[in-house]
Amino acid sequence: MSKFIHLHNHSHYSLLDAICTIEGLVNAAKEHNMPAIALTDHGVMYGSMEFYNKAKKAGVKPIIGCEVYIVTKGSRFQKGKADEPADTMLGKDKSGKTIGKLSGRKSNYDHMVLLAKDLEGYQNLVKLCSIGHTEGFYYKPRIDSEILRSYSKGLVCLSACAGGVVSSHIARGDIAQAKEAAEIYKDIFGTEDFYLEMQNHGMSIEAKIREHVPALAKELGLKTIATNDIHYIKYEHHIPHNLYLYISTDLSKDKEGKNLEKELRYETDQVYFKSADEMCKIFKDFPEAIQSTLEVADKCNLELPRGVYHMPDFPIPKESGAKTLDDYFRILSHEGLREKIKNVTNVETERLDLELDVITKMKFSGYFLIVADFVNHAKRSGIYVGPGRGSAAGSLVCYALGITNVNPLDYNLLFERFLNPERVSMPDIDIDFQDDKRDEVIEYSRQKYGANSVSQIVTFNKLKTKAVLKDVGRVLNYPFDTINEITKLVPSVFGKIKSLTDCYNEIPEFKQYFDQAKEKKKLLDYAIVLENLNKNVSMHASGVVIAPSDISNYVPIAKAPQSDNQYMTQYDMKMLEDAGLIKMDFLGLKELKILQQAVDLIELRRKIKIDLDSLPLNDARTYEIFANGYTIGIFQFSKPKMREYLAKLKPKDINDLAAMNALYRPGPMDLIPEFIERKHGRKEVTYLHPDMELVLNETYGVIVYQEQVMQLVRVIAGYSLAKADLVRRAMGKKDEKLMKEQEEEFIKGAAEKGYNKKVAKEIFKLILKFADYGFNKSHSVAYSVLAYYTAYLKTHYSLEFMTAQLNCRHEDMDEMVLLINECKRMKITLSLPDINECFAAFTINPAIENQILFGLSAIKNVGRTAVDNIVKERDKAGKFENFVDFVSRVDSRVVNKKTLEALIYAGAFDCFDKNRKKFFDNYEAAVHRYAAKKTESKGQSNLFDTGKKQQIKDVIFSRLPEDYRDWSDREKLSLEKSVLGLYVSAHPLSDYEDEINLLNPFRFSDVIDVDSEEIDFSKLQRVRMCGIITDMKVKMSKKGNRFAVFTLEDFSGQGECVVFPKTYEQFKEILLDDSIVTLIGKAEENGNSVKLIVD
Repeated sequence: MSKFIHLHNHSHYSLLDAICTIEGLVNAAKEHNMPAIALTDHGVMYGSMEFYNKAKKAGVKPIIGCEVYIVTKGSRFQKGKADEPADTMLGKDKSGKTIGKLSGRKSNYDHMVLLAKDLEGYQNLVKLCSIGHTEGFYYKPRIDSEILRSYSKGLVCLSACAGGVVSSHIARGDIAQAKEAAEIYKDIFGTEDFYLEMQNHGMSIEAKIREHVPALAKELGLKTIATNDIHYIKYEHHIPHNLYLYISTDLSKDKEGKNLEKELRYETDQVYFKSADEMCKIFKDFPEAIQSTLEVADKCNLELPRGVYHMPDFPIPKESGAKTLDDYFRILSHEGLREKIKNVTNVETERLDLELDVITKMKFSGYFLIVADFVNHAKRSGIYVGPGRGSAAGSLVCYALGITNVNPLDYNLLFERFLNPERVSMPDIDIDFQDDKRDEVIEYSRQKYGANSVSQIVTFNKLKTKAVLKDVGRVLNYPFDTINEITKLVPSVFGKIKSLTDCYNEIPEFKQYFDQAKEKKKLLDYAIVLENLNKNVSMHASGVVIAPSDISNYVPIAKAPQSDNQYMTQYDMKMLEDAGLIKMDFLGLKELKILQQAVDLIELRRKIKIDLDSLPLNDARTYEIFANGYTIGIFQFSKPKMREYLAKLKPKDINDLAAMNALYRPGPMDLIPEFIERKHGRKEVTYLHPDMELVLNETYGVIVYQEQVMQLVRVIAGYSLAKADLVRRAMGKKDEKLMKEQEEEFIKGAAEKGYNKKVAKEIFKLILKFADYGFNKSHSVAYSVLAYYTAYLKTHYSLEFMTAQLNCRHEDMDEMVLLINECKRMKITLSLPDINECFAAFTINPAIENQILFGLSAIKNVGRTAVDNIVKERDKAGKFENFVDFVSRVDSRVVNKKTLEALIYAGAFDCFDKNRKKFFDNYEAAVHRYAAKKTESKGQSNLFDTGKKQQIKDVIFSRLPEDYRDWSDREKLSLEKSVLGLYVSAHPLSDYEDEINLLNPFRFSDVIDVDSEEIDFSKLQRVRMCGIITDMKVKMSKKGNRFAVFTLEDFSGQGECVVFPKTYEQFKEILLDDSIVTLIGKAEENGNSVKLIVD
């Protein structure tokens, strides 16, 4: 039995303050034979559920707590200067000298540690923590004694550190105030549950506190308690911890002249996880304070309920005739199936009833009804919803209720992959909504279930491998170039990055780099300690939770970042299920917005109303664009390598698309060539046993899907699909002992069905090999249907589809270049902006066949307000006759100098005169002249229309010579691109296109995957590139030699180029902005792009 228990501990959920992981705290308690451990993060309970789960699993008693901020003057509702943060760990001494971790300002809140004794205490702690965020937030989440009194039951209170409710007064020498504060909390918690806390981190002010606390405790009949304010696990972590504290600071101000490896911000290196013996030693004069830790730990016996789900009430319509929720669920499902399928067969009815039985038995009827309700509300409201996402597409109930639009029986999709009756867990239904209307669906849910019952969910942004190297390097003042050099050593394959420890152990070049220099190795060692710690929080992009009543009755909530009135759960997606709350994913998908805009355009232009859910899925022309690889703009099929594979595969149906969608991922991608060869009969399809053909025939003998793993286990070993799903999950855990058990059971089951044991063993090995690669078939099918929708519109309504694409992608210039090149291939032209023809959005030109008009609001520095003013004036009084007519009619407050310049650069006034420089040189004079005249006649200083079109005599442009010097073509294109983001009227390389094609150069589009921003590094090698130089910068190396850094643009995109000194000196005469060059060098990774090292 341990002599001491740690009750004041912070994890990395105390953001940028502590570096303990939950595992670290629990493991340290285990190693030191402490039967219990507390978690008391600052003002939050982010990690409480994870802590509870991991401590329980390790056999350590979890004590859930929180170090709260409590207002000492006034109430939690008051905000003002007195509340500015003083987040000190140790406060200030009498002279005013800072003796804490931060040089805070005077504050009217102190710290207090609250620990939950039981379920009531936990629920009260959740309430207090939530109220601190919803009612008392001002720099920090604050509570006050009034609300503390209301929710004090089941809690133990410790008076906290030197910045605590009692010690802060002692630190300032005000013993009377300390006593008064202690009496307040004694009254709230009683003598049995309020403890006066003492700490000893070697600070003089703590000695002063320890000098007075025992006497105060004796006078008031209270007990003392000893704690260590743990912020890191090991003593040697005090340096990386110090660096962690500086990650979010302005280093130019905060660390000037400091050595952050020696000068500690906390001014102590003792806030680590000390052993019981160490604690007993430093508190040898206070044995009762040590004993109190055991006493408190013995009081705290929280048991959280497991397997209890808190489902919102779903109203049953009286007209349904249903008496229970389950009855209504069944009625609605059968009605929905009959609406979807004209002649329902026994097969479909039996499958539906089987699913209904499982769902009602698991008590999830309400969940499905809730999801169906908001999905169908979205559809009724004209909000586009995806055909399905994830394993839910394998449910016939979801199809019948309108949650998905994929009949699982058409594609042999498995319900058990979605909801397993042998593994009770919450169903997980993810829904795609068009991204610009997603919030409307969330708001509908708030209206229906109550604003306080619906919340979005927290997510934690971590110090990932490359980010932690950058942050630690920056804090240690490493040169930027050195930091970049270091991060480039970390390989990225399809977005997956190894940990720093794995990089060091598995990559010789990585290890050699750090071993050769002691200082760099220190950087790595520090970064390894901090890797994957929380850096900050944000709101999850899609997660939403719905509760039966106020969310804070179940889980703590927090103020969302950068928001005054938005809140989110403090538990993340994974932990919410353990808390018994149902969560949904309301995902925003841009492709659905594109489809909506395209369908609207089709109806507007052609008077044809397209119902995507009713499209024929066997249209030969649609599959032609897949077979030809013409899939730019097609959902999930636009990647360069994917297009290459599609042209070889020649897909003919949704099954082919689904297989390619599933295979195009790290690991199984290597199987694609084999898959293609087998499909076309160029390679024989073989099976270890003929019975495997039943399962693998559709994928030509290749295991592509997780569902196939389940089906093979069922066919060969006789498992139920539910049990087969459990085997599939087990295979993914890579547990050798577990796999050995599974293999033996599989072979036994196969033998009982008459299979040869040797063959059964080989089959198991094959299944095990591919179980990790297999993808969710339900998801692949649903997303392939969505891809088909986009391809169908591109095939049959190409102009409308590409217009919608440009409208939805105009902020992504790499994507725009690809789309415009695709338009050219499709014989669709894109006009320059035209002040008399264009609107805010990209639109179809009714006067010229196959032409899209450039959207004015896509021009840089041309805001939507300015465009609305221009279009409104044009609609009211007709097209503009010339530039002077234009400036005389628009509102100069919104169509200002920047706007006019941008419109000139973009060519928007080319309809009056193609000499853009003429407009640029004289626009100010034109505006000034008419503005002065209008002021004189109307007494107004702004250029408002009088309601009638006035004839304005042009006394400026009409007097300019006809041969007025214009910008060169190259200058025009450069300025055009500066505001449009790309070249539209022409490309500077166009005159050299034939010569460039003869060189067959490497292009940026050969490697840049716009959809996922991943790079095909297999193609990065010594290459030849042709392009135009922009943004040229000449820099000086450390040795005093000049080198060049610039952007090179080709027809397909752009990237950074570096020319080192020797090469630069040789070619500096041609290495200039706007030069068209051919470069040879080595292409390498540069973040999510490519850098060319020219040699």
